[in-house]
Amino acid sequence: MASNSNFNVSVTKNEVVAAALPVQEPHYLPHSNLDLLLPPVDVGVFFCYQKPAAASAQTTTEEHATTFGWMVNTLKAALSEALVSFYALAGEVEQNLAGEPELICNNRGVDFVQAFADVELRKLNLYKPDDSVEGKLVPKKKQGVLSVQATELKCGGIVVAVKFDHRVADAYSANMFLVSWSEIAQAKQLSQLPCFRRSFLFPRRPAHYDLSLDNMYVPISSLQPEAVEEPKISRIYCVAAEQIRELQSQANHYSADELKHPRRTKLEAFCAFLWKTVASGKSRRNFKNFKLGIVVDGRTRLSIGDENKAKFLQGYFGNVLSFPFEEKTIKELREKPLSWVASAVHEFLEEALTGDHFLGLIDWVEAHRPEPAIPKVHDCVDGAALVVSSGQRFPVRKIDFGWGKPAFGSYHFPWGGQSGYVMPMPSPKGNGDWIVYMHLQKEKVELIETYASHVFKPFTSDHLNFN
Repeated sequence: MASNSNFNVSVTKNEVVAAALPVQEPHYLPHSNLDLLLPPVDVGVFFCYQKPAAASAQTTTEEHATTFGWMVNTLKAALSEALVSFYALAGEVEQNLAGEPELICNNRGVDFVQAFADVELRKLNLYKPDDSVEGKLVPKKKQGVLSVQATELKCGGIVVAVKFDHRVADAYSANMFLVSWSEIAQAKQLSQLPCFRRSFLFPRRPAHYDLSLDNMYVPISSLQPEAVEEPKISRIYCVAAEQIRELQSQANHYSADELKHPRRTKLEAFCAFLWKTVASGKSRRNFKNFKLGIVVDGRTRLSIGDENKAKFLQGYFGNVLSFPFEEKTIKELREKPLSWVASAVHEFLEEALTGDHFLGLIDWVEAHRPEPAIPKVHDCVDGAALVVSSGQRFPVRKIDFGWGKPAFGSYHFPWGGQSGYVMPMPSPKGNGDWIVYMHLQKEKVELIETYASHVFKPFTSDHLNFN
């Protein structure tokens, strides 16, 4: 069945959903030092559902509207209740006197958009989300921290999408909220309550950090002048489970003197393959070096050996991220085997997998405040960098609001800047396949599709998880 990007979306209603029970007076929730490393960018995530089974016999427009109305009412009621616990998402971000962002928890509420798209789920061109998702199915966040859009499809299905301020939440936090929202919709007990205790991320006294962090992060004032940004495009691929296993096998094919090395993970193998693939193509811009960064979550690292702290950090809502990276020459990446590239990935990633790294990063930010800083992998005037954020904990199969598991779900993050962005996530089919969202310069996408078409298959309706 041919896919379709040329469809219309009409907004039928705009409203604001606030927390059902404001639990306290408006107050300020300071950003942690790790929150301050995030620029003011918004992140989208969306879920596609087929027509509810209970509505399968409905055929009239009026009956379709009734079903969609029930789904929207379910979403809004559960959202209002979820915002009681996740009250930060109902607030607003303001600047304090030092020029730093901070969150005012005032129950301003969440913008909720209802819409209709004259396209069937099977015909959505999800391979090219710039045409089918951006500006159509994922809302534009105009105010507040979070916005929601529920879009009825021509076939009776629904797309539920959110967009949130990355300065307030990372993907782990967003996932926690999405699971709680769906649990409330099904009248289930919350599996995880959020924790907003910023004291877990306070700087030490006296502060101290390893000077290697100066090579990983950079104050914005010292950034190089930005070159003219080459436009980037978004793509969504499916990578089969057997391909992932094959990449891991190749990444673990060591020489005799490397046999004592630990096995490379699937993510390390995937990142190595992607790094090598983009470097192996003939680029119009003649890059000499190429950077790869990987986003690391610090929750488990900061709580090693402390069960009580681990319990709270498991529910910590905010950003607990680091952005380690490495830069290699194009020549090395082209000529060395995948196992060598995977070892390079493992080595720079390993540096950030400790509690000391995150404690040092908190102290590094404190030493540079109030001047904002960003990960140095983003300071890339020639575009020769990409960042991979593992979405393997993306709980796509858990986001059931009462009408079944998603047929599809993905993050949607067309960020600015020069470095590209890649996020691998589990397939909603639960069969070991990966869904991979990419936002890269067109040239890099063409290289990937030329040299790695056997791994990255354009997403089609055959990859949807229909019940």
